Amino acid sequence: MQILLPPSEGKNEPTRRKALVWGSLSFHTELTAARTTALKKHSEVDYAHCDLAANVYSGVLYQALDYQSLSAAAQGRANKSIIIISAAFGALRLTDIIPFYKFKIDPSIWRKPLSLALSGIDDQLVVDCRSSTYSTVWTPNPLNTVGIRVFQKVNGQLKVITHMSKLTRGEVTRYLVSQAKTPRTPRELHQLLNKEFNCRLIAPEVKKSWFIDVIV
Repeated sequence: MQILLPPSEGKNEPTRRKALVWGSLSFHTELTAARTTALKKHSEVDYAHCDLAANVYSGVLYQALDYQSLSAAAQGRANKSIIIISAAFGALRLTDIIPFYKFKIDPSIWRKPLSLALSGIDDQLVVDCRSSTYSTVWTPNPLNTVGIRVFQKVNGQLKVITHMSKLTRGEVTRYLVSQAKTPRTPRELHQLLNKEFNCRLIAPEVKKSWFIDVIV
């Protein structure tokens, strides 16, 4: 199972002096050239002060994930299964060491490199928690992909919610990496999430992925 996350607008600025090492980043073979292109316009980025991506991203989703409070086993699962789609670095793992940055993603830079870097990961179950902005840069195999949508019931009708959806997606991600057993299919994922969340599984339509709608 792989879990796709967006970055967060809120970020912590690293204070310790730890330099960026391009060759140590995940997917460096496929993405270093695009990373250089994305960052060359941003001279404000301080490459001498870096930290774990898990510590740099600080928005609502990452607060709900609360990586540092996970057990060692859950952190290990998170390190292997979570991929962050980033405006600056394309795709990252939580353990990648990165600087603070603050700019929006340019899909034209990332579509081709990400299709190469992430090729094959959608042979397994993909849980897509990305926002619409970040879902445009790479489309995994829809038959193996489950998008997580969040709704609120208002006067008996389901309404899409935005800000709180980040919280819920963070809670879903934390729950998944906290489980010893990994779901392998959309139906197994639904059975697992339904133990903790009020949710429903939506079968795919033509060229679309599966969805799990979480109702809060």
